Amino acid sequence: MPLPDRQSMAGWVTRPVLRVERGATTQDDDRLAEEVPVAMHVNGEPFAVMMATPHDIEDFARGFALTEGKVASIDEITSIDIREVLEGVTVDVRTVGHVLHEHEAEPSPRALPGRSGCGICGSRELEDVVRHPAPVGTGPSITAVAIEQALAALRAAQPINALTGSVHAAAWALPDGTLLSVREDVGRHNALDKLIGALLAARIDTDHGFVVLTSRASYEMVTKAAVARIAVVVAISAPTALAVHLAADCGVTLVGFARAGRFNVYTRPQRVI
Repeated sequence: MPLPDRQSMAGWVTRPVLRVERGATTQDDDRLAEEVPVAMHVNGEPFAVMMATPHDIEDFARGFALTEGKVASIDEITSIDIREVLEGVTVDVRTVGHVLHEHEAEPSPRALPGRSGCGICGSRELEDVVRHPAPVGTGPSITAVAIEQALAALRAAQPINALTGSVHAAAWALPDGTLLSVREDVGRHNALDKLIGALLAARIDTDHGFVVLTSRASYEMVTKAAVARIAVVVAISAPTALAVHLAADCGVTLVGFARAGRFNVYTRPQRVI
């Protein structure tokens, strides 16, 4: 499956800038990543507000609904309504068993309560934060070469980052390192949710591949991967101690500091050849 050409999609804008170099100034235009509030609703009820890059929003809605426990599978989602409003974007995910009646109020475009893009801000209870997903499946066996190939391919598959230098990416790779899908966002959690949503929509079996992240491997990232039944997570930066603990508990192989020619395997090393 070839990587899609997403150069023409939204996600960046131009803004005037004054460049200063060695005492000389020039007027120019700079390309910047977009960041807007995305208000997530489930069956008309406000759930969260995430600061996100406004593209691949439908993928984001699918992945976010799954990884935040609002649905157990994509089959529970009946529709996704996306609306651009003055303040940002509103998204309403409708699920099985819920019917919108004529008297039921639509989500208010100005009602943006919830949490920010940090991943856990606004959670009311400790149980909402520290979740323990079920153990993942067998997962793939991958080689060091496959990890290097995926990393090399990812560098050329981030059009928004190439223009702006300010977004994260999450990529799905086959066991041989071939990339199938890449999603970008100003938030690392959002990029992973977008990728998971794309995998759900394409009905890709997450037991037969691995995810590559251009960010650190935090607890929330490992949680989202485990909920999506992803058994191998490769990050170019460091993991946190809680992420390592969770990965070991859920059976996830966690690879950090992934660079050309080197990486660290923190948990379940038997999957890495």
